[in-house]
Amino acid sequence: MPETFRVLIVDDDTEMRQSLAVLLERSGWSVDAFGSAQMALSRLDATAPDVVLSDVRMPGMSGLELLDEMSKRLSPPLVLISAHGDIPMAVDAIQNGAYSFLEKPFEPRRLLTVLRHAAEQHRLSDMTKRMREQLVSLSGLDRVLLGNNLRVVELRAEAVDLALSEAPVLITGETGTGKELVARALHRLGPRRDKEFVAINCAMLAPDRVEEQVFGTADTMLGSFRKADGGTLFLDEVAACPVGVQVKLLRALETGVIQPVGTDDDVQTDVRIVAATNEDLVPLVDAGTFRADFLFRLNTFELNLPRLIDRGEDIVMLYEHFVAQFCETYEISPIEMTSEDAAALLAHAWPGNVRELRHVAERRVLAARRGGGSVAEALRTDDLIDDVPATLREAVARFEKTLISQAISNHGGRMDAVAEALGIGRRTLNDKIVKLGLEKSKLLD
Repeated sequence: MPETFRVLIVDDDTEMRQSLAVLLERSGWSVDAFGSAQMALSRLDATAPDVVLSDVRMPGMSGLELLDEMSKRLSPPLVLISAHGDIPMAVDAIQNGAYSFLEKPFEPRRLLTVLRHAAEQHRLSDMTKRMREQLVSLSGLDRVLLGNNLRVVELRAEAVDLALSEAPVLITGETGTGKELVARALHRLGPRRDKEFVAINCAMLAPDRVEEQVFGTADTMLGSFRKADGGTLFLDEVAACPVGVQVKLLRALETGVIQPVGTDDDVQTDVRIVAATNEDLVPLVDAGTFRADFLFRLNTFELNLPRLIDRGEDIVMLYEHFVAQFCETYEISPIEMTSEDAAALLAHAWPGNVRELRHVAERRVLAARRGGGSVAEALRTDDLIDDVPATLREAVARFEKTLISQAISNHGGRMDAVAEALGIGRRTLNDKIVKLGLEKSKLLD
């Protein structure tokens, strides 16, 4: 049997409305008809049409005004008909979102064709939307990127599209925004989900064994690339990747070929690369510590995760989500959030982003388990550890920055003396000053 579509007819002319209804019902359509745009708009959700067919000139709300109201919500396509239509009106209607515009008297076969195409397009769009929502739910992406902030909603849609691609993705964002979680979700959503997801923290690679860890050895060690063969290789903190390894990674990205340590034989691999960084890589390219061609291969597509402070009321939603999880984990009754709690959440700067919020929620639940606590108290506890870096690399960078700053100040900016006092070469000192963003003039004020 042919597919049955549903149309909603809007026309204040009773005779025309009935004539259209008869034509469409005889052609196998399910029909709802109303004499005013206001009534049709109020019944739009209940009737759930695949397409709306409306006259333009009607008392009260016109067809163009109906189009404007429908554009403010997720609505089916609208086809306009009018005996008074002209080219400028048709162009204006199409530009404002109308699917098509027909002049009366219309040819019935053309009307049926236009309506069928509009309905088919709506069904296809609706099916695609449901499939996306199902994919997001199955992958856990709705939990990784929970929230109603517009950027977060867009990110969920982008992530579904990128998961189906084989191209490299660079995920950027501050520490604690959930970059690795998003990378794992991209893997779970994609066609490689049944293969391995292998993560490398580039900042933790042993300098004397980098190539062995990444490319493996001829005899015993597989290496990350071969472990991830057929799956996804995640390069976390990619800014810390040694330049020499960047060259070999670039070759592997372009050809899929690697060369394990201890052999001249090439090994063919098939991995999808997802990388992440909390640093802006462009200045590193300018400084010569990150290859431009490597960056261009990594950022075929880019996902930028927003800071928590920029996500508005999502902060409260995420907090309640984490609290509910921890209440279940620690087997305590749900905690009611007070207005003071909400105010404290929205007033905080959240330098640690979602990771910090999760820690605050856990401390709040643990305090409630002991019979007390508040968000403000949990945040005060967090303030005590705010300055503790999230990773070893950040801790080392902060220590170096403090040490070099102090040496520059102590030696009055005499860089040879500073290098000697630190036990490093002058060139190494200059490189670190650039990388750490130190300004000698400010240190000597």
